[in-house]
Amino acid sequence: MTTIGTVLVVLGFGLGIYAYFLYPALLRIIAMARPRPIRAGEPEQWPMVSITVPAYNEERSIAGTLEALLDIDYPADRRQILVVSDASSDRTDEIVRGFADRGVELLRQPARAGKTAAENAARALLRGDIIVNTDASVRIAKDALKPLIRCFGDPEVGVASGRDVSVANMEHDLNLGESQYVGYEMWLRDLETSVGSIVGASGCFYAVRRNLHMTIVPEALSRDFAAALIAREHDYRAVSVHDAVCYVPRIASLRHEFRRKVRTMTRGLETLYFKRHLLNPFRYGLFAWMLGSHKLIRWLVPWGIIAIAVGSLLLAVSVSSTWGWITLGVFAGFAALASLGWWWPESRKAPSFISIPTFLASAVIAAINSWVGALRGDLNPIWEPTRRKPL
Repeated sequence: MTTIGTVLVVLGFGLGIYAYFLYPALLRIIAMARPRPIRAGEPEQWPMVSITVPAYNEERSIAGTLEALLDIDYPADRRQILVVSDASSDRTDEIVRGFADRGVELLRQPARAGKTAAENAARALLRGDIIVNTDASVRIAKDALKPLIRCFGDPEVGVASGRDVSVANMEHDLNLGESQYVGYEMWLRDLETSVGSIVGASGCFYAVRRNLHMTIVPEALSRDFAAALIAREHDYRAVSVHDAVCYVPRIASLRHEFRRKVRTMTRGLETLYFKRHLLNPFRYGLFAWMLGSHKLIRWLVPWGIIAIAVGSLLLAVSVSSTWGWITLGVFAGFAALASLGWWWPESRKAPSFISIPTFLASAVIAAINSWVGALRGDLNPIWEPTRRKPL
């Protein structure tokens, strides 16, 4: 039992250290040895872009979203805005039609089929050389589109992803961990870009060449994740653009955030399995290593945390290890703080020593749920979108 306990603890810590510390460090070393800058300048003429906005019952936010898109610094005659209503049952369609005289188009789905299905359906109406995908609940910075589109002057770039900035407009926000995690993820994508290619685009704001976007993505999968993978299959890069800022309202409720994480990771696991041939290092080289490190190994870290807990228990019981008992005590204290945060009233601001453990614990449990769902083959292309407070 001592040997098993030690192996479990070492394996668990090894997964976490590699995924969150060693992998970025290796990226930094590679970037210093063989950097791959984006080779693009100001275009003589800005390309035609089509901006798609999938929406389901977004009457609270869609008007503000469209006003922000119409105000973006980009030639109006080189821009198409298309809202795809996933059979909305509220006033979303009516509000969008009110923007028709300003060039906004509406495609209504006859029945709910989910975000990816809406994006697939929109393909026949898109006129742009570059397709920009965004969400109804976010705000793209006024000067963000041109830096994103400028990247396509580099013939190697097939996908350009914006930089998410997690913001909150409430004083009682409990979900502070989300902001820190988003910041870490954007930093990591910058490192991956400097090496070659990111392994997944931001679903809130990313652009893709038309020929790549025309690829059908199964409805149960994540198109933003798949976009970077499709780009690599066609020998293109996917890059993260630091100046292309998209403001994403933070979700105050950890319960809502938990459900979102389960959905997102389940679809991510299913997408990775669908494109699993890209994990072959003999064919895809550096990209295969990056995909496995950033996605697969990171998604295994929650199992590593469970391994540490089980291994510590075995060590504590079998050899009365002081280290084992201390580790178990840390887990118990962490779990107590996380439980307190889970039931913390949303109307009151929680201190960071409660909010951060709660966020991390909910992320671990969500990941385990996602693995179970993915292994069962749960396909759920349709869900109630996460409602974020309009900016």
